[in-house]
Amino acid sequence: MMLEIYQFHPKLKLVIPGFLLKDIVNEFPEGKHYVSLDLGFSLSIIRKVKDKILFDGFNEELYLDRIKKLRIKDDSVYVIEEGHLRELSLYGNGKFYRLTAVKNCKAPTLEISGIHMHRIKNICPWDDSLSKVRLLGIRKGDLVLDVCTGLGYTAIASLRYGASKVYTIEIDENVLSIASFNPWSKFLESNKITIFLGNAFDVIDVFKNNIFNKIIHDPPRFSLAGELYSREFYHKLFRVIKPGGELFHYIGKPGEAIGRKSMTKGVVNRLREVGFIIIRKTDFGVVAKKPRF
Repeated sequence: MMLEIYQFHPKLKLVIPGFLLKDIVNEFPEGKHYVSLDLGFSLSIIRKVKDKILFDGFNEELYLDRIKKLRIKDDSVYVIEEGHLRELSLYGNGKFYRLTAVKNCKAPTLEISGIHMHRIKNICPWDDSLSKVRLLGIRKGDLVLDVCTGLGYTAIASLRYGASKVYTIEIDENVLSIASFNPWSKFLESNKITIFLGNAFDVIDVFKNNIFNKIIHDPPRFSLAGELYSREFYHKLFRVIKPGGELFHYIGKPGEAIGRKSMTKGVVNRLREVGFIIIRKTDFGVVAKKPRF
């Protein structure tokens, strides 16, 4: 099998959530102000004058009359390039992708055809990813497999908790294209992270037996990637994880509680059938362990 390794390069452009842009246009008085143009990592100086917004130090400007003609969405994220404002969204593969700002959170989530790729109810996307890494107990020196890269938050968080190397798999290049504009994804550009572009069901076959200390399996909902919930794929996960290694499998809350309960039961049963021991269940996933023989 030929593997495609994706070379991730962050764009490092000026980005701003719609709600902040609307405040600048409609609420900020003329003069100098400090705002974040990288979704919370730092503060930059802008100046609002009679007919435009000047982004000091970046050689960028936006004309107010042009912005007022646009339909700015509060929860969209926009990039500023050469005097133009563009929503970070695209159509491809019959899907609509959008980087989505979450109220009271700095890190955005990714929305694909209306489905959020992180939990956002009473939790921020970055904290959602941290919770998965903490639950799995990733520690110094761990070799980690991250199934379904998305915006890369779990891969990045794994490194911060001490992982020596993370291999991560993403099937959709459009997702990585959107991520390249996201300041919170910029840390994917690391010699400790390797991104494989392809279907995880097939890519996993290239890894040797018993090599990963930890696996984060964070698939899309079942209706979008049923093969990643199959007994056959769980066999593959079991093969590549070390004896004593642990797997976190995100399940989420697809539909009504009874549907979620049935989904979790099916996942747990199939994981047990291939040899995993279930060591913990949460309201959004399960942690399983490969026994030591």
